[in-house]
Amino acid sequence: MLNYKQRFIKFMVENEVLLFGDFTLKSGRKAPYFINAGKYRTGAQIAQLGEYYAECYLEHGVDVKTLVGPAYKGIPLAVATAIALAKNHGVDVGFCFDRKEVKDHGEGGLFVGEKLLDGDKVCIIEDVMTSGKALREILPKLEAEAKVDVEAMIISVDRQEKGTGEKSAVAEAYDTFGIKVFSIVTMEDIISAIEDGVIEGREYLPAMRAYRAEYGA
Repeated sequence: MLNYKQRFIKFMVENEVLLFGDFTLKSGRKAPYFINAGKYRTGAQIAQLGEYYAECYLEHGVDVKTLVGPAYKGIPLAVATAIALAKNHGVDVGFCFDRKEVKDHGEGGLFVGEKLLDGDKVCIIEDVMTSGKALREILPKLEAEAKVDVEAMIISVDRQEKGTGEKSAVAEAYDTFGIKVFSIVTMEDIISAIEDGVIEGREYLPAMRAYRAEYGA
């Protein structure tokens, strides 16, 4: 029986989120794989995706009051994760997300959803982490709203690539902000899934290993 990480990798491939071939990434690096989270477009897809995030949340013992979904990609992810936790695991947490601009009428404020208060434990929900830009953008907004305790950040895939230095963006996040970043899967998990026959793609293994050797952290 496949574990949830292997099921998630199959899920990404089946929905054309995880692709293999020859791609030029935003960083300019030539990669043998590409992750396009924009392919998640249906209710069934986002519901299943939320379940994988929920399993990662529970696996790592995360225990917070509120899930924070940075606009825009993080919004449906935080909502889907909160639904999965409540519906399938009996864990009821709040969720909120930031606006791109402060609303000066109605309820006002920068965040929509669960009210953030001093001392609240929160977990940030995002898709992937390449440079840590999303984390650097959301933290000042959180600090301006309340003195919350960011217990963790959960992402779908840890590319395990060097960030601004020799360490990965995940490692840099911990060194810089003291925030633990958990991923549903890592690039090593994906390589292992190919090796174990969970997904097709053995012809890409040499390129995958070469890319890890050059850019891996």
